[in-house]
Formats: sequence, structure tokens, C-alpha cells
Amino acid sequence: MGNFPRIDRVLDFLFPRRCVGCGKEGNYICAACFRSMPYLAPPLCPKCGKPQPSGIHCPTCWGWHAEIDGIRSPFRFEGVIREAIHCLKYRNLKAISGSLAQLLAEYLSSNPPPAQALVPVPLHPRRLRERGYNQSGLLAYKLGKLIGLPVIEGSLVRWRETPPQARTATAAARRSNVVGAFSCRDEKLKGKQVLLIDDVCTSGATLDSCAAALKAGGAISVWGLTLAREI
Repeated sequence: MGNFPRIDRVLDFLFPRRCVGCGKEGNYICAACFRSMPYLAPPLCPKCGKPQPSGIHCPTCWGWHAEIDGIRSPFRFEGVIREAIHCLKYRNLKAISGSLAQLLAEYLSSNPPPAQALVPVPLHPRRLRERGYNQSGLLAYKLGKLIGLPVIEGSLVRWRETPPQARTATAAARRSNVVGAFSCRDEKLKGKQVLLIDDVCTSGATLDSCAAALKAGGAISVWGLTLAREI
């Protein structure tokens, strides 16, 4: 255990961290790029978390009979945070998960939803084999250590593979795409307040489908937390 910091220093020397935004050596997100991050500022829709000038439910959520209790995201899915998520998700830069989890922890310090356990949105087994890791799982475990909440993985499963939500044109199609795609296979989350962790919220359909499965498995509340959301 005592050798880990030394190993980290050696790795940083051999493979120095570079900012995903500008390439500057030092950190995965440098101070200048951090200041340029596209924060999602209130007022927001209390259900889906999208900007909403009135501060009440947005037009989409008025007609949405959602199982998810609410969705929160600190950033818009653009600029530096978009590049950082792509590095984590598609370029095997798993080491950036700690920096991104720190952003989530800082957000939660002033925007805490009810939560007793963290649950990462699962990948379908075939996609997990292809990628080799679940980026949402990496975020959840790093975040859990920072805020002192347990991560419960394996109870929520994705048994039906679906096309990526970003390739689906409308909110209605996205919801239809993931209906019944998830299930809760045990009672580990029964009676718990769950915080679902994912990288990006597109329409909220995936998080809502997860929430439906978790509540069918006995969860008493389910909130979603993602690094960023599309607007």
C-alpha cells in the first residue's frame, strides 16, 4: 500500500498528464480550461434539470410520467467537459475518472439529492466486453470514495442491447428505445434511496428506464446524476 504514491509519481513522470482541452502538461483539466467549463446555471426544470427560465417543469416534463425523481448535471455537454467524457469513454483514458468524479463531488456538496447508495448505469455485457470497462462504474467508485457512499453494482442489469441514445432523433423515440431494457435481479436496493450515476444525459430516457427497474426492485427513490447533459 505504501508504494502506491511512488508508483503514481513514476507513471506521471513517464506518462505526464496533459489537459484534454489545451494539451498543457500538469493536469487532465488545467486551471484555464476549468474556468471555461460550461456550467448549467439555475433556474432549471426540477425534474429533468434542463435550463428553464420559469423554474418550473419544462414543457417536455409536463407530459412525461417519469419514474426518475429528478436528474441533475453540473455541465452542458460541450467544450472541455465533452472532450473529457469522450477521452474517458472512447479513448481508454480511465485515469481521468478521478478528476471527473471530483467535479461531481464538488457539485453534490451544494446540490445534494437524497442518496444512500450509488448505482452506475450498466452496459450491456457485449458492449462491456468490447470496451473493457464501464465508464459510469469508474465514476461511481471514485465518487463513492470521495463522498463516503457505497456503490452497489450488479443488482441493476441491462439485459437488452439498444442503439446509442445520441443516434435516436426524438425524445419519444429515445424513451421507446430503452423501455424494458433494464431489470433489478435482487433485493440489495430494496428500501434504499438510490443515486444513479452516468456520464451524459441526453433526454433522461435511460435514467428513467433504470429508475423504473430499481423501483420495481424496491428502491424508495431514484435520482440521476450525470457529468453533463445535452441541451
